[in-house]
Amino acid sequence: MQTVQVRPRVAAPTPKPSSLPRVIGNVLFWILILVILFYVLFPFYWAIVTSLKTPGSLFNTPVRYWPDKLTLDNYVGVFRDQPFALNLLNSAVVAIGTVLLSLLLGVLSAYALGKFRFRGKTSIMYIVLAVSMFPQIAVLGGLYTAIQGLGLYNTWGGLIFSYMIFTLPFTVWTLTSFVREIPLELEEAAQVDGATPVQTLFKVMLPVMMPALVTTGLLAFINAWNEYLFALTFTADNKARTVPVAISLFSGASQYELPWAGIMAASVVVTIPLIILVLFFQRNIVEGLTAGAVKG
Repeated sequence: MQTVQVRPRVAAPTPKPSSLPRVIGNVLFWILILVILFYVLFPFYWAIVTSLKTPGSLFNTPVRYWPDKLTLDNYVGVFRDQPFALNLLNSAVVAIGTVLLSLLLGVLSAYALGKFRFRGKTSIMYIVLAVSMFPQIAVLGGLYTAIQGLGLYNTWGGLIFSYMIFTLPFTVWTLTSFVREIPLELEEAAQVDGATPVQTLFKVMLPVMMPALVTTGLLAFINAWNEYLFALTFTADNKARTVPVAISLFSGASQYELPWAGIMAASVVVTIPLIILVLFFQRNIVEGLTAGAVKG
């Protein structure tokens, strides 16, 4: 009797998927990234290049994306021919004042709304959210009457008061959401040690809230720094006029000429403080944006 040897079947190798679709996907991905970067960065590049051009080369054809001659005369002219330093001071005082008052009132309100139980709390939160959704033009008339009646027209106080209508609801809503995520054990430990609610807020809660305070304060600062409609309506001259309005009112050698190079130079100067603030507080901003996303 013969023994028949059966050879085990060897499975056929699984064909590897083609790498061509993956390469095409990667190429399309990086093309999309480059398009987005170009779309975002080109306006800033063009503003910087235009601010460094001489007045005679602004309208050369064909368009040159890098000037033959660089000059800083436009930056000097902004401060020499315009009261731009005063406008910067106005913007800084108004923006800082808006942020400080918004954070002070926002912290107190957020602590009460986030940690205390009382009737009508939910309704208050919805009212705060609804107020922040109103367009500026909808409240412009009534706000103008109020500012005139209070004697705050063309003053820093009038601008701070008007800006807080929108920065304060945003601050309260954001900080309340953050306060709710703070562990209750911290507050209970402070109460066991005999701390009052005010001491608990300022000595225990505030250090924990610092990333959220930095993020919220920076966003409120940017909003106040760039605001235009209220600053245009509630100021009459450079006594309290902020930089967005001042730039829009720049005039050239005649009433029919716009000093584009000077406008671009002023725009670059105005943008620099925002870039410095974002770079300086970038770690706190990331912590504030991600706070509460992962619960322990």
